[in-house]
Amino acid sequence: MKILVGYERTKEGKKALEMAIKHAKAWDGKIFLATSLFGGVEMDKEELDKAEGVLKEAKEILDAEGIPCETHVLVRGFEPGEDLVHFAKEKDADEIIIGVKSKSKVGKLLFGSNAQYVILNAPCPVVTVKK
Repeated sequence: MKILVGYERTKEGKKALEMAIKHAKAWDGKIFLATSLFGGVEMDKEELDKAEGVLKEAKEILDAEGIPCETHVLVRGFEPGEDLVHFAKEKDADEIIIGVKSKSKVGKLLFGSNAQYVILNAPCPVVTVKK
């Protein structure tokens, strides 16, 4: 099973990683950790280095669990939701796991725009987790 995790070092991101570990162990999966940066000609090297460092820390957790993992910093000019959907198609992902923030009663009806884009456009099932 190929599991794509849209990862950031947030409470929601850590919950998504925890869920991915459970799924990878249950279904002998491989995890693709990805984070999306808008990028372009003005891409800040410090921002890129920080994103790579965050993914490296998460990969160390997966390595300790014995789960195969690849990390990808996506800098392709897309919004994060679009980037994850395109990447899921490229990797033929079986599942996408993303963290979502808890919101008010009304806010719970609508996820953030990136999460909503992934949910509505993903080529595979999407699991959302909250902190």
